[in-house]
Amino acid sequence: MANKFMPKHSPTIGLEVHAELCTKTKMFCDCPNDPDEKHPNVNVCPICLGHPGVLPAINKKAVESVIKAGFAVNGEINKEFKFDRKNYFYPDLPKGYQISQYDMPIVKGGEVDISARLNESKIVKLNRVHLEEDAARLMHEPSPDLASGEQRLAGTLIDFNRSGVPLMELVTEPDMHSVEEAVAFTKELQLILRYLGISEADLERGQMRFDANISLSEVTSLGIKVEVKNLNSFAALEGAIKYEMERQAEFLESGKEIKQETRGWDDIKKITVSQRSKEEAHDYRYFPEPDLPPLDQSGFDLNFLKLAVPELPNDKRKRFKEQFRLSDEQLNILAEDRGEADFFENAVSELEADFVRRSGLRPPKADTKATSVQLLFNYLNSDLKGLMKKQELDFSELKITPDNFADLIQMISKNEISSRVAKDLLPKMQESGVDPKTLVENEGLGQVSEEGALEETAAKVIVGNPKAVEDYKKGKGNALQFLIGKAMAELKGRGNPEVLKNLFEKQLR
Repeated sequence: MANKFMPKHSPTIGLEVHAELCTKTKMFCDCPNDPDEKHPNVNVCPICLGHPGVLPAINKKAVESVIKAGFAVNGEINKEFKFDRKNYFYPDLPKGYQISQYDMPIVKGGEVDISARLNESKIVKLNRVHLEEDAARLMHEPSPDLASGEQRLAGTLIDFNRSGVPLMELVTEPDMHSVEEAVAFTKELQLILRYLGISEADLERGQMRFDANISLSEVTSLGIKVEVKNLNSFAALEGAIKYEMERQAEFLESGKEIKQETRGWDDIKKITVSQRSKEEAHDYRYFPEPDLPPLDQSGFDLNFLKLAVPELPNDKRKRFKEQFRLSDEQLNILAEDRGEADFFENAVSELEADFVRRSGLRPPKADTKATSVQLLFNYLNSDLKGLMKKQELDFSELKITPDNFADLIQMISKNEISSRVAKDLLPKMQESGVDPKTLVENEGLGQVSEEGALEETAAKVIVGNPKAVEDYKKGKGNALQFLIGKAMAELKGRGNPEVLKNLFEKQLR
């Protein structure tokens, strides 16, 4: 579709975000809540299968998780809240209704600051956060058509392992006005849920999904809202909003009427497709769930739950910026993983403590600290994370402690070991859990900086590389780096590159 989006059409976007909660059991029964279960229909019982006459019981942990989310987004915890029946028929809903919340949700209002992701000030207002049960998972089975060779739908299977899993739904106000703002909001919310520890919010495993309400409006009037449901990735969210903005702009430019409807996202064709119009929309006939009692704040320790909210990503970014003088890009990298941020902060703390132990002075000056912090960040973000990616580790599985990592950085900054040796030490530290100083002493990896110990190696490299020597004498600067590299290889990374540079320049005059 050609992009006919015109500046006079202002986009308005609201989102509904569904996130499965990390609880041991499901929302209204004792079945395991296990997203890793590979076998279908094993974590089931009469309650989550919707058998007649069964009685649900509320999972208190799930309610507490939503209360924590409410505190995290500065929402108001309602004094009273209840569950309701949302009535509709679909194969993934065996009862014929979903237990949800309608007019009395757990959390009212709130906001999420997404300024750090946009590099401009933007706060997204929230309408509510409520709790419901998830539906079963539908698996559509393809079958090849023998005549055409194309894949056709042979049938649909239902896995009820997901049926009844606690599902938090967060509804924003129509407060976003670009694709970038919508994607930034969902990414920041995903991070907040992970910091809280209430949801893994893994999109690939279906633990977080989006519905997007999109409209284009004239300056003097509001637009017609179109809802795109069940977006299961950031790419799908971005693609669906972009497509809808272009589709609706094209309609407005050609004088066509935009219909209020529900649409789905075709991830293969990269288009939205109509599912049902406003006239066909379901009347869910909400009414209070008769088998569950209303709840109020007195049944929960709100002070404890509020104190259980950790330092959140935005607060961490602000504090790290003030303490460690990091760039916005570095702050976002660290904040993206709470384990990485904690590892970094603990390692920096050890760097500072080591300086005090060695000097007997106050903590290092700002410039000295900033240099050490930058060196630590660089090795953490490149070498250590590269090792972790190769070995498929996360920070909870590291044998390299923040203290030992700080020791490694100190040894580099004091020229006790070369960068090459540091890179070789990291896998040994992870394998053994031994500190770098012990490994260097045991394996004789300390950096050689005395000219007398390096002269013989420099002379040997000069004799063995006449072409590079000739290039250097002709003024080719890269030749010197080549010779230094050869010497470092001879010394197995233990030579001091600055001393070697001076030696080569002296011997090649």
